[in-house]
Amino acid sequence: MENETEVGQFILLGLKNVLELQYLLFVIFLLFYIATLLGNRFILTVVLAEPRLQTPMYFFLGNLSCLDIFYSTVSVPKMLAGFLTELETISFNGCMVQLFLFYFLGTSEVILLGFMAYDRYVAICNPLWYSLIMRREVCFLMATSVWSIGFFHALMHVVMTVHLPFCGPIQIEHFICDIKPLLKLACGGIQFNLMLLSIVTSCIVMGPFIFTLLSYVYTVTFLLFKVQSQTGWQKAFCTCGSHLTVVAFLYVPVLFNYMLLTVGNYSQIDMIITLIYSTITPVLNLLTYTLRNQEVKMAMKKNWGRKTFTFS
Repeated sequence: MENETEVGQFILLGLKNVLELQYLLFVIFLLFYIATLLGNRFILTVVLAEPRLQTPMYFFLGNLSCLDIFYSTVSVPKMLAGFLTELETISFNGCMVQLFLFYFLGTSEVILLGFMAYDRYVAICNPLWYSLIMRREVCFLMATSVWSIGFFHALMHVVMTVHLPFCGPIQIEHFICDIKPLLKLACGGIQFNLMLLSIVTSCIVMGPFIFTLLSYVYTVTFLLFKVQSQTGWQKAFCTCGSHLTVVAFLYVPVLFNYMLLTVGNYSQIDMIITLIYSTITPVLNLLTYTLRNQEVKMAMKKNWGRKTFTFS
């Protein structure tokens, strides 16, 4: 289909209904963004520098840190700029690039969390087979599939969106170029786009979500019947519970946003839901998967001590 687009740029309306709090929100989300960048960058440095952390779990944590850095960078700076400018615009090509990166990184993170849950399941329930099941080539294959599925899923949505005719209006009811508010502006038929959004995206999210839940359910059941130490299973329950909390903050809002077929009733609630998993979830990932981990904290102290000694 020939591209009938006549629109050269879009206007991102963002969170315009909270103008009285715009400076406070700017500071809050700026702090979230800085914490995400600095925290995950330091985690990457520690994981790469510390030989004891060269294991499958920390290999996946390194991938998660990369995804969170890029994922936040795709959406948060544009949102922060919207708090300080009266009219936040983005070119059509820039909008398509942002759409691609947002879906590429978001899909990759959704699948990665499923693999991380499987890694913990194998480590706890089959420790004798762990080194064989989660060997290096398997981990690299998992990571490659994570990034590849995210890439092709995002490419599918961008190709289907870029061929839609956009002839006005140009106001996007969002702080980023997301699919549903974009489809609301299209002049042509969007039924096929909605079908892809609902079926493909929901399956890609629902699959890892169910897989993650089953992994943790089986792990908790195993701990109840096999682990005799009360301290041991309390610690494991705490870890599983915190992981499931982070998973819920990502999967549930995504499923809520993209399983619905209609776009006409896209509202501020949908925008706030997107805000949760694009801004807050990366910080929760940092706190839950890494900073609460004793091995990571010990490696961070060692790395920090080495840097302090070198500086002195």
